[in-house]
Amino acid sequence: MASQPAARPVSLRILIPFAITTLIWSSTWIVIRDQLGVVPPLWSVTYRFIAASVGMVALVAIRGDGFRIGRSGHLIAAGFGLFQIVLNFNLVYRAEAYVTSGLVAVTFALLIVPNALLARIFLGQRIPGRFLAGSAVAIVGVALLFAHEIGAASAGAAGGAVAIGLGLTALGVLCASVSNVMQGSAPARAVPTTSLLAWGMLWGTAMNACLALASAGPPVGDPRGLYWAGVLYLGLIASALAFTLYFGLIQAIGPARAAYVNVLTPVLAMAISTAFEGYRWSPTSASGAILAIGGLVIALRARGR
Repeated sequence: MASQPAARPVSLRILIPFAITTLIWSSTWIVIRDQLGVVPPLWSVTYRFIAASVGMVALVAIRGDGFRIGRSGHLIAAGFGLFQIVLNFNLVYRAEAYVTSGLVAVTFALLIVPNALLARIFLGQRIPGRFLAGSAVAIVGVALLFAHEIGAASAGAAGGAVAIGLGLTALGVLCASVSNVMQGSAPARAVPTTSLLAWGMLWGTAMNACLALASAGPPVGDPRGLYWAGVLYLGLIASALAFTLYFGLIQAIGPARAAYVNVLTPVLAMAISTAFEGYRWSPTSASGAILAIGGLVIALRARGR
């Protein structure tokens, strides 16, 4: 009987965007934390995606990908704008007013679960056994990180703040998953990723600005230069560049395995926090990080379509 083929090696065209996206998103949690305060979250998200939209439109023009994406493309783009920009990001910004950025980042590591399930249901993408095994290892690691972070958050938060923060984050994870799976659909794959993202960001920015005007009033600014530097970083680097790379990964390896970016993100976010905020690793969090990375290695080597 013929032996099973060996697991395919992961190519550089997957590893490089995977690594860059993970490094970028690992730093965003601290920057988002600095955005809270003077400016309502709705306007901070709007400013961020005005910058991101400008960056994406420029990228499309430079690459010559074109701006025509058809009716189905616009439906996907508008869905991305609604679920990813309006719902997901506003939920994340509000969650960080209740709990630590580390806890929000760790919760987003669980994105692999709804991504895998929704991709199986709506895209018909099977879930290889090796991916399930790797995910099980990674989820144990995330659980250890989660236990450490929720303990730290509970010690510093009052009343039901932790529960509210986790609830908002969980809703954000679900909205992000819907957006991720939409990017793996046939209509999304039929148009250039940059063009789809440019229109998605324009749709999302317009929807978010209308919501901000209706609920938070006229635009509010922050006099600090650091705030606007953060807006540019989150818009151009963490959104325009990172989403282009990430949605390219979704179309190459599927929403489930691409979501492993969010498994490594809290590990690196904690490393960044160690350097800049004096974060101290406990045996629990260190063990969780090792298991999360180990699960990633197993899952990304899984064979699949």
